[in-house]
Amino acid sequence: MTLTLAMVTCDTPDPKGLASWWAAQVGGDVVDPFDGSYVMVVAGPVRLAFQVDEAPTPGKNRLHLDLTATDLDAEVDRLLAAGAGLVARRGDENFRWVTLTDPAGNEFCVASAAEAEADL
Repeated sequence: MTLTLAMVTCDTPDPKGLASWWAAQVGGDVVDPFDGSYVMVVAGPVRLAFQVDEAPTPGKNRLHLDLTATDLDAEVDRLLAAGAGLVARRGDENFRWVTLTDPAGNEFCVASAAEAEADL
């Protein structure tokens, strides 16, 4: 038997708002089949989902998204302008990535696509 990753789901008090923010960042479409209680972002082979939770678990999230961009610096600047928060710029001359937060405080990382592929 084999599992296939289909969706990554995040708890939030504002599923529609957070889904809209992520859809704008990844070029996806918001799908809301459950009247705002469970909202999905469709953009590629893995969907993002946001479900209503009035009291999400506080603290650093244990699972986060690792994303890549063709131009790391330009993409980080764009995300910051869109409302992401900067946690830290990391790495060295061989591999760099930036840890950010979405508007709800969930951490995610963005790395250079070329540097990420070179490490595989």
